[in-house]
Amino acid sequence: MTAIKHALQRDIFTPNDERLLGIVNVCKAGKKKKNCFLCATVTIERPVQVKVVKVKKSDKGDFYKRQQTWELRDLTEVDAKDASKENPEFDLHFEKVYRWLASSTAEKNSFISCIWKLNQRYLRKKVEFVNVSSQLLEESVPSGESQSVAGGDEDALDDYQELSTREEQDIESMMEMCEYAISNAEAFAEQLSRELQVLDGANIQSIMASEKQVNILMQLLDEALSEVDTIEGKLSSYEEMLQSVKEQMDQISQSNRLIQISNTNNGKLLDEIQFLVNYMDLSKGHIRALQEGDLTSPKGIEACINASEALLQCMNVALRPGHDKLMAVKQQQHLFTELRDTFARRLTNHLNNVFVHQGHDQSSTLSQHTAELTLPKHSPLHRDLLRYAKLMEWLKNTHREKYEGLSRTYVDYMSRLYEREIKDFFEVAKIKMAGTTKEAKGKFGLHGSSGKLTGSTSSLNKLTVQGSNSRRSQSSSLLDMGNMSASDLDVADRTKFDKIFEQVLSELEPLCLAEQDFISKFFKLQQHPTITPPLAQPETEELDGSMSSRMPPPAEHRHSLSSEKDMVRLMMNKIFQSIETELNSLIALGDKIDSFNSLYMLVKMSHHVWTAENVDPASYLSTTLGNVLVTVKRNFDKCISGQIRQMEEVKISKKSKVGILSFVIGFEEFAELAETIFRNAERRGDLDKAYVKLIRAVFMNVEKVANESQKTPRDVVMMENFHHIFSTLSRLKISCLDAERREAKHKYTDHLQSYVINSLGQPLEKLNHFFEGVEARVAQGVREEEVSYQLAFNKQELRKVIKEYPGKEVKKGLDNLYKKVDKHLCEEESLLQVVWHSMQDEFIRQYKHFEDLIGRCYPGSGITMEFTIQDMLEYFSSIAQSH
Repeated sequence: MTAIKHALQRDIFTPNDERLLGIVNVCKAGKKKKNCFLCATVTIERPVQVKVVKVKKSDKGDFYKRQQTWELRDLTEVDAKDASKENPEFDLHFEKVYRWLASSTAEKNSFISCIWKLNQRYLRKKVEFVNVSSQLLEESVPSGESQSVAGGDEDALDDYQELSTREEQDIESMMEMCEYAISNAEAFAEQLSRELQVLDGANIQSIMASEKQVNILMQLLDEALSEVDTIEGKLSSYEEMLQSVKEQMDQISQSNRLIQISNTNNGKLLDEIQFLVNYMDLSKGHIRALQEGDLTSPKGIEACINASEALLQCMNVALRPGHDKLMAVKQQQHLFTELRDTFARRLTNHLNNVFVHQGHDQSSTLSQHTAELTLPKHSPLHRDLLRYAKLMEWLKNTHREKYEGLSRTYVDYMSRLYEREIKDFFEVAKIKMAGTTKEAKGKFGLHGSSGKLTGSTSSLNKLTVQGSNSRRSQSSSLLDMGNMSASDLDVADRTKFDKIFEQVLSELEPLCLAEQDFISKFFKLQQHPTITPPLAQPETEELDGSMSSRMPPPAEHRHSLSSEKDMVRLMMNKIFQSIETELNSLIALGDKIDSFNSLYMLVKMSHHVWTAENVDPASYLSTTLGNVLVTVKRNFDKCISGQIRQMEEVKISKKSKVGILSFVIGFEEFAELAETIFRNAERRGDLDKAYVKLIRAVFMNVEKVANESQKTPRDVVMMENFHHIFSTLSRLKISCLDAERREAKHKYTDHLQSYVINSLGQPLEKLNHFFEGVEARVAQGVREEEVSYQLAFNKQELRKVIKEYPGKEVKKGLDNLYKKVDKHLCEEESLLQVVWHSMQDEFIRQYKHFEDLIGRCYPGSGITMEFTIQDMLEYFSSIAQSH
């Protein structure tokens, strides 16, 4: 085994700079294969790598080769199988378990012991040993072979060092000089020992011969030491001198530090003084302006504005810690406070006087506007007051109480002024509106809040409309729209009313917008959010129902107004508290004069609301007009409901024909009027809904009247009225009524066909009955060619019936039919020729049907009608021309 170990070291491991420490001859357990060797090796170079190498003898030749290599750090477990009995089997656990059978138990134990020592030294006991006796792990292997296999103890692993090339050459040259170096090793060793002793003696003699030199060296060392003592003395004196210099430098440094601190403190003190002087010093000119400045001239106002801004800047300066304890600072603050209070008092008194004088001056000019429908312009007042806007902002930031007092004073004076102006303005508007209807009142007999009106466009009985005790009368309705619109005076009155109402809104809109813009600019209410409104106080008077319902309870006012927009809106509500009431009163008057004025008012009010919302959806004008629009919309709905109610109450005459119903004509003229008014309106939704309600009511009541008609056939009433409705809707092209237009056409067509069929049964009555019997027999299952064999329907009976209707008799019957149709139809619709042409087509269809039945049921009989289709066409044409 030793020879194998040396061979493996030389051939395999030495070229790879590895040392072989342990070897065991093994084969795989349970398999009959050639033996191989497991070798434990370490690398010469550091860091040391420990490996287990499987070496196999080549099949061709006497050399060995590596077959597989494992790192010892990958070994997790060594299993010796049995610790008490000799067993050559053992397992090595790498990435998988390798089972080996050693050639002898001693070799196995020696190899496991080597692995254990390598594990202890290089892997820090990482590998786990199972079924291995503790004695084997703690003691060395006794036998020489095993000792050599294991590679010695742990120290030998580090002490062993391979000879270098030069050392090998020296040994070889020395052995060549001795002839018996190989044959007699002991004699060679003794010779080397004698030569070594000779060399040791020579070394000792050489040392003793150099004693004199040693003494000289010692003397030189003594001299060097004394020189060192001298140098140390000089260094000590130098150190004392340097220590004195250090103390002086420390004193100088301390003095410089104190000077620097003093300079720093002086600089900071100068900065503080300059800060106070720069930011808390008010010039004498500013003080004089605040105490005595002229608040009437532009220059004086500009000086006061500059002085107030400088004072506010001085008062709002952020003082540094400790400044408030300085007497000078306290005196300046006291001076600033006195100046602020003095100027605030002067400014408040002056603006109060301005509000009072401007209010009186404006009141004196009211008489100039009473005759015209215009509102006085307040732009001069606003222009004069806006000069004080910056001073109002200063007052708002410094004296909140005086600012709120001025706000209340302005609102009080302006509310009284606007109330007088608006009242006079609406009185003029009402007088002008009432003047437009004097002639109409005389013509239609309107008295007070109720009226009585009759009117009709056909031979119906006169419809009586009784007014209620409400604020508006039924002075116009769908039933009398024909007479009303036919009057040029009525059209002019409505146009004039529309212009008056538009003039009212056009005057109010710029007035409110200008006042709201002035309030925002003058009182500075458009910049900072969430302030406490000065007018957030309980209202002591009710404006009207809608106003009081819209405003929150008094106790909640202070908390609900959370922004300056709310404050502006509240001030506008107070100033213009009468606008909504006056507008509602004007709307009630217009509705009382003519209920159809609600159409004009709805369009105009919707337009102005839309305009106001585009400017500012939350403005006072937008909110107020929106509330009034609700009232107008409610009146419009009442107007529509009244028309529907009157349709339901209509009654027809039992003695005269119906013709075109009055409410059908009324709907036509209502639609024409509405389309004219709403041509360019932004809001058509309300009108479209009204159209649908009215047209459904018209449809329902036309059918109701048709069912109740005794003089005129039901089909005629339905045909004529639905033809008129279809013509109206087709001409006006109302998109929301397309479905109703198609329905009207369908009803007109159906009832036209029904009337024609029912009317044509009379001229050829017996012939109709005969062929109806023939069709009944065929339907019962009788073959068509066998019908002629039936007793009641044979050829003789057919000839007998045909002879009763010669051409002369047919023409006479058609002439009577034409006269009857002419009595049924009214002249307004001009449907006589349409109906007569339809009857002609139906008569020809019946004639062809009769001829077809004769050809199928009486084949080869040669029986024909006594008149031809050409004869019929001449009959119809001559009858139509004769009448």
